[in-house]
Amino acid sequence: MQKKTRREFFQTTVKGAVAASVIAGFPTIVPSTVFGKTSPGNRINVGAIGTGRISRVHDMPGIWKYDNTRIVAVCDLDSKRVQAAKELVNGYYGQKTGKFYDGVTTYSNYHELLANKDIDAVGISTPDHWHAIIAVDAVLAGKDVYLQKPASLTIAEGRALSDTVHHTGRIVQIGSQQRSTEQFRYAAELVRNGRIGQLQRVEIGLPGDPAGGDQTQMPVPTNLNYDMWLGSTPEVYYTLDRVHPQTDFSRPGWLRCEQFGAGMITGWGSHHVDSAHWAMDTEYTGPVEVWGTAEFPKHGLWNVHGDFRTEAIYANGVKMTISGAFPNGIKFYGTEGWLFVSRGNDTVTASDPSATLADKKLAASDPKILTSVIGPDEIHLYKSNDHHGNWLDCIISRQQPIAPIEVGHRACSTCLIHHMAMKANRKLYWDPEKERFKNGDPANSLLSRPQRKPYVMNTEEA
Repeated sequence: MQKKTRREFFQTTVKGAVAASVIAGFPTIVPSTVFGKTSPGNRINVGAIGTGRISRVHDMPGIWKYDNTRIVAVCDLDSKRVQAAKELVNGYYGQKTGKFYDGVTTYSNYHELLANKDIDAVGISTPDHWHAIIAVDAVLAGKDVYLQKPASLTIAEGRALSDTVHHTGRIVQIGSQQRSTEQFRYAAELVRNGRIGQLQRVEIGLPGDPAGGDQTQMPVPTNLNYDMWLGSTPEVYYTLDRVHPQTDFSRPGWLRCEQFGAGMITGWGSHHVDSAHWAMDTEYTGPVEVWGTAEFPKHGLWNVHGDFRTEAIYANGVKMTISGAFPNGIKFYGTEGWLFVSRGNDTVTASDPSATLADKKLAASDPKILTSVIGPDEIHLYKSNDHHGNWLDCIISRQQPIAPIEVGHRACSTCLIHHMAMKANRKLYWDPEKERFKNGDPANSLLSRPQRKPYVMNTEEA
């Protein structure tokens, strides 16, 4: 399938979903009364794959609060964590029903969970290097997916994932929950409808990560399947700061190792770049030129970027700059003013590094911009008030969710291109249609990584 045709398909599909949402009042969580009692045959059975920090505080609670949904299985490569997840979910349902509850099945291998025909959908909250591989296996197994961002470890993996989702017709929601937050949608609508004039440039504030990490080789804990945890990435010795804590659920060390991800440029960057793309109307493309600089640690285990500044130009002439020198958020500059949007004083996740937090979630050069009403004949963007809930709605309706896979892939790929620019020390020229650097640039070698067997992406045709 040609890229242009695929792009047109994705845009048509999402626009159709938006139109349906306006007409039908969708998305709204369908109450359990619509289905009758929430018997096993009338509910969405979900399996949680990866049960660490983000799963416990965000994804599982975001799913289990709906009566038409039940978390029936949990899976993790750390047996302590999977047992803790079972106790957490059973405890929630027991407290909710006022009765003893023991309805959660545990798995140590996600393939076995996917083989369970009673499971309709999965939430994937693993380290970044497993995201795309598990998601491909899940949709090929007939499961709908809530996938934590970033969508993939590499651009090639992301493209393969998006194409596979397209072929299977499964519902995949990327965990870019800013799309389900009112101020980010309103900001995008204001920019799209010209409230700051013609958009000229965008500034995104993101922090870097500090150096550090204990490099001491340690015995692999007996409760951890470390070889599978490494997955497709090279085999390296175990040390605690390379993986995750064994006594709590605080920020894991793998987030700071390039073997498993690119650092904060994809960690928080996937959120803010996606939100910027939404306002820029560039959700299905990417920049055409990128350049930048960054500081990388010279010692210690952790080697993702620290302070940085990258810049990019889009085909429409808009310039995007990303740097930790800006407040954490997105600032849009137009010919008639500026608009800033952020999470305010809300951090992304406890224990993450923090850029300068903004006092306000919305600010503008003229206060009148913030009271502007989007008229009936203007651009109205897809509305969702709950990201997990929107995914569950779409499983029922088979409409596209607010953060579909191609949109998530484009945000992730843009972040990865910025990461490549940090290291190139020269300007890179990107072709967003072909998803390659122009003129045979050596940077094309960074679009994929070798995958260590047997943990390779399933290339089976759907």
